[in-house]
Amino acid sequence: MKHNNISSFKEQSQLAQAQQSIMHLQNTITQAKSHPNKQVLEQIKNSLETAERSLSQAAVVTDNQEALALARRNLDQQKQAIQEVTSGQLD
Repeated sequence: MKHNNISSFKEQSQLAQAQQSIMHLQNTITQAKSHPNKQVLEQIKNSLETAERSLSQAAVVTDNQEALALARRNLDQQKQAIQEVTSGQLD
């Protein structure tokens, strides 16, 4: 399917926003590892929701399945890191 410049820009922009949301989540997880507290754990929850929503929106507008798969793998890795961080907090 051929895209015009506007739809291509929207596709790239949405995918970039999803990647940025995942990076923000990763930074929040790193912060939690060094300074675990309820506020940071709440930020992780919010960042995860934002990253998942952004990735879902990107999936609707992009045809770049390779980039989507990479972003999904990155998000899955962050979810594993969240499990590691939160398992120590729930004891």
